[in-house]
Amino acid sequence: SWRASRDFVCEFLTQDTRKTMYLKTLRIQGFRRFNDLSLNFKDGLNVIVGPNNAGKTAVVDALRVLLAASDEGNLRLTELDLHEAPGGPPSPSATFTFVFSGLSEQNEADFSNALIAVKGVDGKTIERYDARFSVQYTQAEPGGRLRLRRWVGLHEENSMTTEMLEELRAIYLQPLRDPEQGLKPGRMSQISKLIQNMMPDKAARKELVEKLTAIDDELAKNEPISTTNAAISTKHESMLGTVLAQALKLDLTSSDFNRFAARVGMAIGGRDVEQNGLGFNNLIYMAVVLSELAFNKTASYCGLLVEEPEAHLHPQLQAVLLDYLKTVEQPVAGERPVQVFVTSHSPNFAALADIDSICCVYDSPTGPVAFAPRDVAFGKGKKEKLQQYLNVTRAELFFARRIVFVEGAAELFLVEALAKKTGYDLRKHSISIISTDGLNFDAFLPLFGEKAMQIPVAVVTDADPAAPDQFPAAEDALKLSAAATAISKAEDAYVKCFFAQKTLEYDLALDATRRGLMVEALTEIHPTIGADLKVIVDGAVTNQEKAKLLFTGMFERPEGKTNVKKGQFAQALALGISESNAAIELPAYLKSALDSVTAVAAKGHARV
Repeated sequence: SWRASRDFVCEFLTQDTRKTMYLKTLRIQGFRRFNDLSLNFKDGLNVIVGPNNAGKTAVVDALRVLLAASDEGNLRLTELDLHEAPGGPPSPSATFTFVFSGLSEQNEADFSNALIAVKGVDGKTIERYDARFSVQYTQAEPGGRLRLRRWVGLHEENSMTTEMLEELRAIYLQPLRDPEQGLKPGRMSQISKLIQNMMPDKAARKELVEKLTAIDDELAKNEPISTTNAAISTKHESMLGTVLAQALKLDLTSSDFNRFAARVGMAIGGRDVEQNGLGFNNLIYMAVVLSELAFNKTASYCGLLVEEPEAHLHPQLQAVLLDYLKTVEQPVAGERPVQVFVTSHSPNFAALADIDSICCVYDSPTGPVAFAPRDVAFGKGKKEKLQQYLNVTRAELFFARRIVFVEGAAELFLVEALAKKTGYDLRKHSISIISTDGLNFDAFLPLFGEKAMQIPVAVVTDADPAAPDQFPAAEDALKLSAAATAISKAEDAYVKCFFAQKTLEYDLALDATRRGLMVEALTEIHPTIGADLKVIVDGAVTNQEKAKLLFTGMFERPEGKTNVKKGQFAQALALGISESNAAIELPAYLKSALDSVTAVAAKGHARV
C-alpha cells in the first residue's frame, strides 16, 4: 500500500544516521600524470581546484574507476592512461586504492572482507574499522588491452564481488553535459531512477499500475483515442485477415511500473526542457540527480562526481549552487547524506567554498601533489580570517603556479605596472599578485611552504624602520620593524620575503626617474600639492632627502592638512608608468622578488 511504502522509506532513512560511510582517502599510482598521489577527503562536499593541467580531471577519472563502475559513467582505461615519466618507460600498471571510513555496523557486515583495523594513538587499541578497495589495470603485452583486477582488504586474493560494487552508488556529471537529455523520458533517465527509488515496495507499485490502467481504459473510450484505435485495428485486420491479425490498443500509460517510470519527463513552467535556459537546466538536472542519491534506499554509499559545476552559470547562480551543495553534509529529515566531489576552474566557486572543503592539486618540484588547507595548523583565528578575506581575486591563490603577496590595492596597482614596464610577463609565468588587505600575511602564508603548498611565493612588504632610522638611504642596511621581523619568520625554501627600505612609495622616490613620474602623477590629481612639492623636492640635494620630502609631503602632511590617498595616487602613478617612454629601474628589493618568482622551474608531464 501507499502507507506501507512511506513507512518503509522512513524506517530506512532513520537507521544508524549517526554514521555515514564516506571516501576518506584515495591513492593513485601509475595513472596519467600521477606516479604516486594521495588525496584526503571529508564527508559531504569536496571542491577540487588547481591550475590548468594539474590533474583535476585525472582525479575525477580515478574516482570513476570504482565509484561509477556499475553506472553508465564508468571509465575504460587504455595503455595511454598509464603514467610515463619524462624519458622513461610507461608504468606497467595503474593502481587505485580507496579507503572508506565512517562505517556503520551494517556496513562492516556488508564489507567484512574489505575491513582494515585502524589503531589509536597508542598503536594497540583498535579505534575503528575502515573498508579498503583496490582496482588495478595491468598491461598484459605492449599494444594490448589492459587487464582489470579488483580486490578488497589487504590481500589480493579477496575478490571484489558484484554485490559490493552495487553497494557503491555514484553518478558522474561530465563538463559538457546534456541536461536536456537527462530530463527527457527514457529507461536510463535520472527521473526514471528517482521514481523507482521513491517507490521500492512491489505492492505499492502494483496499486499505482492498476490506477493508471483504469485511467487508460477510461481515456480509450473518448475521441480521438477510440476512433484512432478503431481505424488502425480495422486496417490491420483487413491487411492480415482475422487469423493473422493481432489485438491492437493505443498504450497511453503502461501496465509495467518500470516502463511507466521511463515515460516520465520534466516540464518547466508548462514548457519543454529545450525551451529553458541551459544554466537553469543544469541546476534542475543536478537537483534530480541529488534527489535520486539522497533517497537511495539500497546502496551503502552514495556519491556525486561533477566536473565544472559552474558551467553555464553566472556568479550569482554559482553561489546559489554552492550553498545548496553544502547542505549535503547535513541533509534534511528523510534524506541520506551524499558525498560530493566537484572540480572547478572558477575562483568565484573557490572563494565561496568553505576552506575545509577545498583540496588543491598542483605541481610541486617533485611532481603533482594534493594539498588540503584543513590540514594546516593555523594560529588562533587565522583560518577564520582567511575565510573572511577570500574573494574572487584572492581565491586565485588556489589556481596560481607562483604568487606575489602585497599589502594592499596601492601596491597591487604599482607592482603590476612596474613589472610590465620592466619586462616581467607575469601572466606567462602564471603568477598572481594578491593583496592581503594590510599586514594580514599571517592568514595566507600558512597555506604555503615546505609543509604546505610547495610553490614559489614572494612576500613584498615594508621594512618600516623605527626612528631615528625611518628615512634610510637606498644603500643603508635593512632595519626591520617588529611586524616585518615577524613576517620574515615565515621564510623557507619556497616562501621568500622582500622588504622595502621603508615603503614602496618611499623606495620609488629614491630614484630620480621614478621620482619625476611620482611628481607628475601627484600634480595630475592634486595640482597645487604637486606644484609645491616639486619646488621643495628640487631644492634638496641627496636622493635620500628628496625621497623624505616627497613622502612626508604626500602621506605625513602637517596637522590640518589631508594626506594624499594612497590608492588614488597609485592608480595615477601606474598609468603614468605605463605611458612613460623613460627607462625605469626597479627598486632592488622588488627586482629580487620578481626574479625569485619568475625563475625557470622544471615542467611536469603534459598528459592529464
